[in-house]
Amino acid sequence: MSTAATSMARDQIEISQAFRLVGRPEDALNALISPGDDFVEFYMLRGELQLELGRVHEAAGSFFTLVTDEPRNASAQYNLGICFYRLGRWTEASQAFEKALDIDSSRDDARLGLGDCLLRMERAESALNHFENCMSKAARPKGLFGKAVSLQLLGRFDEAEATYDGFLEFEPNSEEALSNLVAMNIQAGRHELARGHALRLLEISPDSTAAHKCLAAVALHQDEFETVVRHCGRIIERVPGCREAWQNLRFASGRVMSTLTPDSGRK
Repeated sequence: MSTAATSMARDQIEISQAFRLVGRPEDALNALISPGDDFVEFYMLRGELQLELGRVHEAAGSFFTLVTDEPRNASAQYNLGICFYRLGRWTEASQAFEKALDIDSSRDDARLGLGDCLLRMERAESALNHFENCMSKAARPKGLFGKAVSLQLLGRFDEAEATYDGFLEFEPNSEEALSNLVAMNIQAGRHELARGHALRLLEISPDSTAAHKCLAAVALHQDEFETVVRHCGRIIERVPGCREAWQNLRFASGRVMSTLTPDSGRK
């Protein structure tokens, strides 16, 4: 490539980076025309911009081009994994994350991505191993969450409970973690634990359907029918088509009405 062509190729990358810095990703992408001698930087930048713009298929093409030429590029393999992940292609995503880890075993971001893919592929035991190996400070909270979900899916509820508690120390207002705790403890028949988590979830999100369903279920188990009516009413306000809430509401309302003493004989 001539000196002039090399300079032009370099200029387009610098122009693209300048557009990106000022929040103009579309213009930044349009500035990239030909890779020239800056093959790696060109395709890495183009793929990142395409991801930012939600053009995931195109981004996958850019990163695939890059890893085909440079299979030992850990960042490109990781980004290709992100593309496949966002496309719901768990097997291809897990393979790309594995390759990134093979190149650089310190990449906890790839380890987290791989663990998540394995969970979606119903391989909780393998996922657990990867989450437990997330050692960096930055990855610790997500690693704990992934570990807790893995343990929950494996039916190791006591360990999952303790691990969710550890995660909640980092993110005390995590609705997802509290919802999982609610569902897990209802499944395990630990109603008081479920109730405690549901009440905590309601403090964060007063309209949480998961919390109201839990509290209705616990109240139904304890024959507290007025409480069932109250929580089922809140669920139906948010999800009018919830058959379970309607069924429980009708049943609990009937039991409440049956306890009322008729006053027709009073004068």
